[in-house]
Amino acid sequence: MPQTEARKTLKDAPVMWRRINSIGIIMDCNSTYAANLGYAKSEILGRPIFEHVPKDSWTEMNNSLKTWFETGKVTDRKITFKRQDGSSFPGLLQATSLFDEKNNLIGSNTVIFDLNQMTEEKIAEYEEFFNDANKKLDEIKEKEYGSMDEESKSEYDGLKKMFEMLLAVDLHELKKK
Repeated sequence: MPQTEARKTLKDAPVMWRRINSIGIIMDCNSTYAANLGYAKSEILGRPIFEHVPKDSWTEMNNSLKTWFETGKVTDRKITFKRQDGSSFPGLLQATSLFDEKNNLIGSNTVIFDLNQMTEEKIAEYEEFFNDANKKLDEIKEKEYGSMDEESKSEYDGLKKMFEMLLAVDLHELKKK
């Protein structure tokens, strides 16, 4: 998909974001995701999501995919993630589905919170970002949505759904997990 204005809201976002296709291959990610895992973005794209979790977390990641296929979303899924240097961190995964113009599932937008970084300051930064991004998406809808092609509308709709889900998450509760 081309880089839409909606997706640009995620470029240097404080949260780790990735887009996967319907079989778990990473199609896009932001710089925060790449940096937290210790990879260049080019080393991530086209790779399966299982490469970023230790083998003992593959079952949990597979269960997450199964939940996503069955329900169209994943919320508060705790999974250990593995960095390129071999170190790991506890992550909390939130995912929403992305559909094409014919309502076929084409992938997901996924946000991962590093539970080791869930400080009050970080939570405040996340909340501010979610609110700002949601407002930016509202502006895009008002000014550009009608002239977007179907692919861009799909992109927009998926991100809007993701940010609405994230705004409903109690980050203080996530911190306790």
